[in-house]
Amino acid sequence: MPRPEPQDHPADGSPDGRRPLASHKPGLSPSNRSLERGIEILRAFRPGSALLGNMELAERTGLSRSTVSRLTQTLVGAGFLQIDPRTRTYRLAPTVLSLAHAMRAGSTLLAVAAPLMRAAAQAHRINVGLAAPDRDEMVYLESIRYNPRPSLRSVVSGQRVPMELTSLGRAYLAAAPPDRREALLAHWRRVRKAQWPELGRDIEGAIDSVARQGYCAASWQPEVVAVATPVCVEGGDYALNMSVSTAEPTAGVEARLAPLLLKLRQEIIGNWLAMAV
Repeated sequence: MPRPEPQDHPADGSPDGRRPLASHKPGLSPSNRSLERGIEILRAFRPGSALLGNMELAERTGLSRSTVSRLTQTLVGAGFLQIDPRTRTYRLAPTVLSLAHAMRAGSTLLAVAAPLMRAAAQAHRINVGLAAPDRDEMVYLESIRYNPRPSLRSVVSGQRVPMELTSLGRAYLAAAPPDRREALLAHWRRVRKAQWPELGRDIEGAIDSVARQGYCAASWQPEVVAVATPVCVEGGDYALNMSVSTAEPTAGVEARLAPLLLKLRQEIIGNWLAMAV
């Protein structure tokens, strides 16, 4: 089911009707609810939405404008948002980037995987990515691109892609805890009613492929074929992929990339286990 989309797909309230999974948990104290709502404000910022006002933030988060106004003031004071004096809108502050750097620097998985991914990408002139789940999306932790054929988009660390359409997301779903997988499937059945019969079959086929072969393949963008496999380490479930921009049929690309992908996963897990001892 290819879908041309050169940028991250929109957040809550977007024209395509996607709604992120609710994160609110019953029984949270008022202070914890404030923290959760503040995080929702930060989540509303995406590529292409660098500046957002209180009205837009209210629409994207479902919070009242008075709550958003209070939270944005708090986030500005804490150094997580900056206010644009000309438009009276907000942008993410550099503090947010420092958190991302701390996350990357503290990940033993990335420390092990990145050199191996780069070597594989360079040796075979392909793209290699590692991603983690976030609600109904996958977030790239690392993306190394050596495929010489130009693509419609560039992919960088921190970029999001839809879980249900990509090989990365489907590989994650194959290894996800059953209750988490069922919650996600129920979410897509609700928000993608018209597409669900075909989409559901594609997802189930990918899950079956991972169970039988260790990987799945998908081509959600024109002339881009990717294969992906789960990587379950470091207390979480991740997904590793290889992709190329090509007019070659999916089956031929899959046959060529799958052995390379599974070998790379084995190397990453082996080295990570050795480091963890």
